[in-house]
Amino acid sequence: MGDRALPPGDIPAHDFFTRWVPESVARDLARQHHLRDTRAVLLFELDGEGGGIYTVAIAEGVVEGSPGDHHAPDLRIKLDVETWRALNDGSLSAPDAFLRRRVRLEGNLRLAVKLHVIIG
Repeated sequence: MGDRALPPGDIPAHDFFTRWVPESVARDLARQHHLRDTRAVLLFELDGEGGGIYTVAIAEGVVEGSPGDHHAPDLRIKLDVETWRALNDGSLSAPDAFLRRRVRLEGNLRLAVKLHVIIG
């Protein structure tokens, strides 16, 4: 799973969460296998220009993304657009982002371990 394609550097957040993530998981049998027992709702809050709020639902290896809030997410991920882009292009690792407090997590932190499988 380490040689996955990166999203385009200029991809809008809306397209990333509603199309790119679901489609990339749908094409990757290994990711589907890792997620087969996962049922969760993740809420991504991206602050700054081009950001927004996006819900990502995972059930039985299928990932669906939609714009907007969810009343009871299992995990809430808060970050700014700059950090999100740096995570996407690989110039910032998730552990570094968390340790530098550039990403805030609320909820089921065990799901945070699966984020690399879910969003790439």
